[in-house]
Amino acid sequence: MNETSTSIQPHAGGAPAGNPPASSTHSVAIGYILWIFGFTGAHRFYYGKPISGAIWLFTGGLLGIGWLIDLFLIPGMDRKADLRYATGRYDYSTPWLLQTFAGPLGLHRMYLGKWVSGFVYLFTGGLLLVGWIYDFCTLNGQVDEQNRA
Repeated sequence: MNETSTSIQPHAGGAPAGNPPASSTHSVAIGYILWIFGFTGAHRFYYGKPISGAIWLFTGGLLGIGWLIDLFLIPGMDRKADLRYATGRYDYSTPWLLQTFAGPLGLHRMYLGKWVSGFVYLFTGGLLLVGWIYDFCTLNGQVDEQNRA
C-alpha cells in the first residue's frame, strides 16, 4: 500500500478509495466550531462517528482529554467524511448547525424537505428530545440519502 492509498471504503456513489473527493461534503471550519462544544460530541457526530460521539456526550469528551486530542484529529475526520458521503443538492453543514443549535425545533428536518416530521419536532420539542438525540446519530445518513435520491 503506498502513501496515497487509503483503506476507507466509501458508500456507493462516493469517491473511489484512494482518490480525493470531487468536492468537499463537510467543512473543517464547521468541525472546529462544533469542536468548541466537543465535550458534547457534536463534532464527532458531524463527521459520521455516532458511537464515539455518544461516548463523548456521556463522558464530557473523555473528561476533556479526548476533546483536546480531537483538536488535531479533525482534519483527518474531515477527509474521511468527504470520502464517505455523497455531494448533492443538500450540504451537510447547514443541517448540522441547525441540528446542534436548534434541533428540538425541527429546522434541520424542514431544511431536508421533511416538513411533517419537522413540524412534529417543532410542537413536541424534538419528540421530547429523544428524536433530537436520534438525529445526532443519523443526520449524515439522512442528508446522504437525500443527495443520492
